Amino acid sequence: MAVETDGALRDTWRLARGWYRAAPATAWGLTAAAVALTLLQIALSYAFSDWQRDAFDALDQRDAAAFQGQLWWFVALTLLSMAVAVGRLWARQVLAFLWRRWLVLKLQGAMLTDHRHYRMEMGEGAADNPDQRIGENTRWATIMTVDLALGLLHSVALFACFAGLLWHLSGTLAVTVGGTTIGVPGSMVIAAAIYSGLGALVVWRVGRAMPSIHLDRNKAEADHRFALLRIREYGEGIALIRGAADEERGLARAYAGVEAAMLRLLRSERQLMWLGAGYMAVAGVLPLLLGAPRFFAGAITLGMLMQMTQAFVEVTRALSWFVENWPRLADWRSHVARVVELEQACEAADGAGPGEGAQAGIAIAPGPMLVLSGLSLGTACGRALVLDAEITLRPGERVLVTGESGSGKSTLFRAIAGIWPWGRGSIAVPDRATTLFMPQRPYLPLGSLRAALAYPAAADAFGTAEAAEALRRCRLGALVPQIDTVARWDRVLSLGEQQRLGFARLLLHRPRWVFMDEATSALDEANQAAMFALFEAELAGAALLSIGHRPGLDRYHDRVLALLPGPGGARLERVAPAASLWPVEAFRRGGAWDGVSAAGRNPLNVRRRLPSAG
Repeated sequence: MAVETDGALRDTWRLARGWYRAAPATAWGLTAAAVALTLLQIALSYAFSDWQRDAFDALDQRDAAAFQGQLWWFVALTLLSMAVAVGRLWARQVLAFLWRRWLVLKLQGAMLTDHRHYRMEMGEGAADNPDQRIGENTRWATIMTVDLALGLLHSVALFACFAGLLWHLSGTLAVTVGGTTIGVPGSMVIAAAIYSGLGALVVWRVGRAMPSIHLDRNKAEADHRFALLRIREYGEGIALIRGAADEERGLARAYAGVEAAMLRLLRSERQLMWLGAGYMAVAGVLPLLLGAPRFFAGAITLGMLMQMTQAFVEVTRALSWFVENWPRLADWRSHVARVVELEQACEAADGAGPGEGAQAGIAIAPGPMLVLSGLSLGTACGRALVLDAEITLRPGERVLVTGESGSGKSTLFRAIAGIWPWGRGSIAVPDRATTLFMPQRPYLPLGSLRAALAYPAAADAFGTAEAAEALRRCRLGALVPQIDTVARWDRVLSLGEQQRLGFARLLLHRPRWVFMDEATSALDEANQAAMFALFEAELAGAALLSIGHRPGLDRYHDRVLALLPGPGGARLERVAPAASLWPVEAFRRGGAWDGVSAAGRNPLNVRRRLPSAG
């Protein structure tokens, strides 16, 4: 995708204006410092030009005393120039550093606000690899914007400073056309403009494809890195199924995309190098050739000739900013475009809906209990999953929603959590501060076991004794000595242990409303009974909505609802408990099954349908 210059400038201002509004004193203060130091650097360049004229004149006149004085003046100018250069670099670095920090935090917050990160992955046309866009593209977008902006300012000021000097030193060039002599003032300025214009035209012709090449390269690099990350994330599954050879082929394909983009980029860079290698070298000699006749005629001194040469080089460099920075401009435009695409994707996620991208119409409001009214759910591409679901969960009730795989149970769970926007109907949800959602695989953040146990609260939100007791109560007592150990607990613990850790987290937070999606799928019968026994003891009075299809879950609930597939989607129907279902007392005694065989369970299919799902 090609990015036009005016569009890139608009996008850059879009990324910058928020920071200039959020921290105006810092942002504008650093900008003013960078601009002032850039202009001071130009003034020093002009002073060096005067020094060069006087030094060469002293040499031409063999005036040793005057030349020695110029050496001391050179030392003073050099020291001052070093201080200004370091100060300008500091202002430029801090400006880019603080802008990037604000931009990264803004994008991270925008992506996580209202679960956008989840909806972005589900919707069509989502920005690929947001990790690379935040981690890498923001770095180059900010650093290169500051560098290019100050470089452009430097070139404009350089031209304004030296063009007048070069015009004055050029004198009037006599040109004879058809026997008529015409005086052309400022001939060296005109020559510099023609030379720079020809260089810019050639660079544009050779390098006009570079912006799209950089975009392709950035995307290919991100896809290759994502493929590498997936191998690290799913290393065990790949090893168990012996899929290394297939993964190697996939990585080779991903890197082939990087290679193809890089080869195109390297070819363009070589073509530009043909121009760049000789461009400034010729610019240093051309004014000597043009000014030599006047020097030999005695119209100018050697010092004036050298000053004119430097002025020509500076004017040419100022006019050649586009020539020198075209490769960087192309790269900069690609980084800015990728960051802006992520920002736009975050905004678009707010209006995601089935098929049209508009808000689907799921009304979520607070209420004293959970009430689903006329709730229909579908996929992001518009396929219907659940039709007109009606559920009322009162305080202290325990309701099981079951159904075959793919019927929409987990989608119902996500809708209640407020992270699934594709559907219509209304949901009344109790205060989120009193609810806790338990997915099949609990999320364990990076850090210590204590942090994983307390999540989403801070790691120190609960005392050590309290956390240790929660672990022991959920049959994880062996982990108590490691409570402050930092590890990848999502890899250290088995899925069954992770699910029990989720129940330990439940004991610490003590919510009044609990929503579980296959939260005991990896537990054996005894551990599952022990976890549900918590609702008869520590969590007595908490309401529970469970989603699952594992046989035997019905015995821990007051009501059972089944999602029954139909031609237009699944509908919720109430299921009557079978006469042989075990009473709750069977698992109240410390989580033990008291020797009752699991084979004696009545399977779920021995049920009769009742008319009401409420």
